[in-house]
Amino acid sequence: MTAAFHVLTTGYADERVAGTVTLLLDGETVAIVDPGMVADRRLILDPLAQHGLNPEDVTDVIFSHHHPDHTLNAALFPRPRFHDHMAIYQNDSWEDRDADGYRLSPSITLMTTPGHTAEDVSTLVTADEGLVVLTHLWWTAEGPADDPFAPDREQLRAAREKVLALGPALIVPGHGAPFVPSASTPV
Repeated sequence: MTAAFHVLTTGYADERVAGTVTLLLDGETVAIVDPGMVADRRLILDPLAQHGLNPEDVTDVIFSHHHPDHTLNAALFPRPRFHDHMAIYQNDSWEDRDADGYRLSPSITLMTTPGHTAEDVSTLVTADEGLVVLTHLWWTAEGPADDPFAPDREQLRAAREKVLALGPALIVPGHGAPFVPSASTPV
């Protein structure tokens, strides 16, 4: 059993900033990862509609961390459970839980990976392509090698090594297109 993943919009971080927003489909689970800043909300909603989905169909929203460029458009989705490093939120319900190892569906699991922030979560997806890791440990395929926001460089390095040790087929970074990790991937 595998999940499907689709990048709805590819992020960037230069004079302007937008996060990479991803759709995950696994059985009844319809998840959006990092619905943050984009130039226009249609850059999230139009590709979602192209997959035959409405915002009301989304069952789960996952935040890699709580910077606005990854959370700003969460309210586009009226019904999901929202996931971060420490809890699940829905309507007026707050359920404490550690994200590490939390399984949203048979093919989607969360893993704590502090690095860009102390509260980072990576999303592990078993897909036809192999293991796909959605994470902000890298902004793009090029890194940056030294994340200017990382509070602890050694923690970032350790989390990157933890992800790479899983042997992912693809990494979906916080502000860029999916890439195949290689020996030149910054650690």
